[in-house]
Parts: sequence; structure tokens; C-alpha cells
Amino acid sequence: MEKKHRIYTTSVASVYPHYVAKAEKKGRTKAEVDQIIRWLTGYSEKEFDALLANGTDFETFFGMAPQINPFRTSITGVVCGVRVEDVEEPTMREIRYLDKLVDELAKGRPMEKILRAG
Repeated sequence: MEKKHRIYTTSVASVYPHYVAKAEKKGRTKAEVDQIIRWLTGYSEKEFDALLANGTDFETFFGMAPQINPFRTSITGVVCGVRVEDVEEPTMREIRYLDKLVDELAKGRPMEKILRAG
């Protein structure tokens, strides 16, 4: 049996400040990062804040997501040297989608393009 990647057991709260810092360094906002996360997962602001406070890991975070956005499959490109659309493992693909959206935000892409149709 293959060992799971450590990102699965990493808390979202431990990575989230890095997402925010990456965006803010490029003149974007925490609110925009939050909007991207809510668009991707369907969590409300209150639910997301509770998950951060509880130290929820990435596997649980995506596994419990109330409404994974069906338009996320239009997210393509390379993040961390990996083509997002080629990632086969479902949870890792969701994590890579999130990474790619934060990258697009930091690169100055307009929110309406980041959030694709829907």
C-alpha cells in the first residue's frame, strides 16, 4: 500500500497564511484568497473559519467540502512542476487546483477569470 503524501495530513490552517502572504505580496487581498477557497469548496465564511480553528487537514477539508465547484475542471496549467489536469489522485488534484488558483491570483489575473464560469 502506498504511503499518503504528507500534505493530506497537513492542516489547512498551517498553509493558509502562505496563500495569503503570496497574494498580498503581489497586491492582492486575504478576502480574495478566501473568495477563491469558498468558490472551490462551497464552504461558507463561518464554516471555513471553523475548519481553520479546528486544524482540519487537507484530506478532510476536501472530503467534507459541501459543494466542490464543477467548473474547477477548467483549471489547467502547471503548478509545482506538475500539470494540474494530469494529477490522477482526486484529493491531490483538488489541492493542486487550489494552489493554481492562488498562483493565478498572485500573478494578477482578474477574479472573474480566476473563478471561471459560474
